[in-house]
Amino acid sequence: MEATDSMVSTTLGLALTVATLAIFTVAGLLYSRGRVGSVEDLLTARNSSGVGMTTASIIASTMGAWILFSPAEAGAAFGGITAVMGYAIGSAIPLLLFIPVGKRIRELMPAGHSLTEFVLVRFGPAMYGLVLVVSVFYMFIFLAAEMTAITGGLELIAGIPPWQTATVIGGFVLLYTAYGGLVASIFTDTIQTLVILPLLAVGFAAAVVSLGGTSELYTTAVTADPSLLDPGYRPGLEFGLYVVFAILGANMLNQGIWQRVYAADGESTLGRSFGIAGLTVVPMVLLSGLFGVAAAGLGLSTSENAGISFFLVVTEALPDTIAFAVVLLAVLLVMSSADTMLNAISSLVTVDVSRLVDVTDDRSLRLTGRALTAAVAVGAVFIGAQGYSVLSLFLTADLLAAAVFVPLIWGLYSRSLTQGGALAASVAGLVVGIAYFPMLRGLVAQVPGVAGVLPTPAFLPAFLGATAVSAAVTALGSAVGSDEFAFDSLATQIRSFESASEGPSDESTATPEVSD
Repeated sequence: MEATDSMVSTTLGLALTVATLAIFTVAGLLYSRGRVGSVEDLLTARNSSGVGMTTASIIASTMGAWILFSPAEAGAAFGGITAVMGYAIGSAIPLLLFIPVGKRIRELMPAGHSLTEFVLVRFGPAMYGLVLVVSVFYMFIFLAAEMTAITGGLELIAGIPPWQTATVIGGFVLLYTAYGGLVASIFTDTIQTLVILPLLAVGFAAAVVSLGGTSELYTTAVTADPSLLDPGYRPGLEFGLYVVFAILGANMLNQGIWQRVYAADGESTLGRSFGIAGLTVVPMVLLSGLFGVAAAGLGLSTSENAGISFFLVVTEALPDTIAFAVVLLAVLLVMSSADTMLNAISSLVTVDVSRLVDVTDDRSLRLTGRALTAAVAVGAVFIGAQGYSVLSLFLTADLLAAAVFVPLIWGLYSRSLTQGGALAASVAGLVVGIAYFPMLRGLVAQVPGVAGVLPTPAFLPAFLGATAVSAAVTALGSAVGSDEFAFDSLATQIRSFESASEGPSDESTATPEVSD
């Protein structure tokens, strides 16, 4: 779309965006200087982050610009306040689950880097290949969705062409992420969180006051559509239910979060950080989602533009200059999640490439990680400039994760779940989920003989079915499994890059005692 006279000029908007990006890029580069001495520092920042930085990094990296788009779209088009509540609760549950799961994987793999490492040793190459593809696909879609989100907001407010926004943001984030790795990401996330949280609260309060206060907005919404504020509205309840499974599966396969599990400087830090982050995201998602409810109540949103409901309300309620300041908030959100995803994908693939092609020297690994980071950034910039629905992108990636995550978590505790059982559970969940998933209906229906047997498409049976079937097959496979996996083998087979390059030693090969 083209900018109008009432909007912030395109030139000014682009200049302020570049300035914001430059400030945090320089900060990330300066902080990481001298702190990235090895590939371990680049990819894990192992045991280096205290409660404050870990908490802030989790919040910033998991919230991203999607928080200004997806919850608002849910409130406007998927079920009003009930859908928003489900989104908020669903966003908190996986972070709380990471407390016991994170402690468990640190116990099993003290020198670990990723979930895929665990899968390779625990379940073999077939399951490993599936999890690697799903994990990378989800994180790439997350990154692309972030680019899509911010390009839409800046196009609306300042008329900046999507390709310019995506290129500028991708370039700056790539610069400090490729150089400083996870160290730079955690530091910039911390600063961004300290800025984001008060700006989001102030922006919401200013918009509410400008639109006549809460009572006026309530009356307007109820008059326009009573279902928007109906806690028993069925479509909203259904959305709130399936989004829990969608977000849970996606976060369990998010390497960016697993990196922060290892970056925490102890189990106490891990537990406190994920607990605080889980409680913090609830009001953040609620605030954002209420913008969508307001947009629908005010008649600003339609089925075509529900994805930008947040910005429709902002531009309606606030002066253009203040509205653009809110958009700069979205720029920070994109930076905080984009650097996480870029570093996470680089970490995941670098670790796996090193094992597949037997590259172990530190310099080659760092160059590989940085090259992969650049390649991912270019792809995400391209997709981000296309203008797809942010929520649609997320739901597609979430479905795959929902079918796969149960056997992985189960395998952290059960010795009897076999490789075949885990793979069968994942495939069964995928088949059920894809059969019901509306967004893949056209593609699946093209398979000969399949179109006539497909069930009625719906999101709830897609996500609930994928997770439930996967869980049922996992439980069955564990019950009939005869193998007794040795958890102690994880600590000896998965080692740091430094110990791998130096060769085995008594310390590096010592096997800690692991509980069943």
